[in-house]
Amino acid sequence: MTDRAADAASGAPGWELERVAAPAGEIHARALPDPPRRTVWVHDVTGPALVLGSRQPDEVVDRRAADAAGVAVVRRRSGGGAVYVDAASVVWVDLVIPPGDPLADDDVARATHWVGDAWAAALADGPDAPGRYRVHRGPLERSEWSEQVCFAALGPGEVTLDGRKVVGIAQRRTRSGTWFQTAALLRWDPADVVDLLAIDPAVRADARRDLAPVAAPAPVGRDALVAALLRRLPA
Repeated sequence: MTDRAADAASGAPGWELERVAAPAGEIHARALPDPPRRTVWVHDVTGPALVLGSRQPDEVVDRRAADAAGVAVVRRRSGGGAVYVDAASVVWVDLVIPPGDPLADDDVARATHWVGDAWAAALADGPDAPGRYRVHRGPLERSEWSEQVCFAALGPGEVTLDGRKVVGIAQRRTRSGTWFQTAALLRWDPADVVDLLAIDPAVRADARRDLAPVAAPAPVGRDALVAALLRRLPA
């Protein structure tokens, strides 16, 4: 289900806002707007899902565990590790810009910086927040688990809270525009992802321990965070 709102009502002048309630698989199967235009998609995912990166093999998932937990396994068309999504765990907002937009940048890494800046500014609207958020402007930083788990890596434009990743960004670039897929954590429990991976149980316990300090939830409610992000998008 999709609800459209005029940009004046969205708090994001120059952007078309769509609020989308759907399973994660349907959301990732969407096409870019036609004709191309600046668009914000605020997603309300209707069921839990483990979203794999485009290059992750199917064998990375323990399908029995996913089925037992009632978690759908879907794939996005952008890179990176797996992300667990449900309505309580993440704020999922996608941003689309058309070809030739002033925000577009041919440098794939630098292209995400404005997205991170908008998220960091939105998060800084919260209590005791100034100075605690940073936008990563360096190269991709990998870790032992970054091939499997999205929030175990830190990529350009992504946002940290006191050094712990709170906003993840992936992008898909086509002739119709650039699609930035973003997720801000509302809850961080490595078990959400790790317990669905096809790995040895002893290794799984180590992964939960090692991944616990790499990310953190935003200390802001979902609705307030979405509203703040819409206010901070470049006009």
